[in-house]
Amino acid sequence: MTKNEDPAEMCDMRGMLSFMILWLLSTRPMYGQELANEIGKRRGDRPNPGTIYPALKELSSRGMIKRHLEGRNTVYELTAAGKTSLSRALDYFQRAFGEIFRSAKYAGRKHPN
Repeated sequence: MTKNEDPAEMCDMRGMLSFMILWLLSTRPMYGQELANEIGKRRGDRPNPGTIYPALKELSSRGMIKRHLEGRNTVYELTAAGKTSLSRALDYFQRAFGEIFRSAKYAGRKHPN
């Protein structure tokens, strides 16, 4: 994060849960269990309701996601602020970890440079 970026305008990167939720919602609107299942596919363990729903509530209170009912399911989707936050988080993630991922890609192989 640069000095000019307000941390309140970017999702919480500490546990990566907020980042993953925003990223997943950038693909399509989802309900809580769908999000938990998708996160579980990527992390290897599914977050429990006591973890995911407080994160959804926090993102909603910060205006990054909105929710609506579809039948019995509460469906979450990104807001414009959420899209902006995700974009900033992706830029930060690339600056902070891009070199690590690029070097890991070539681990065990001669680097092309």
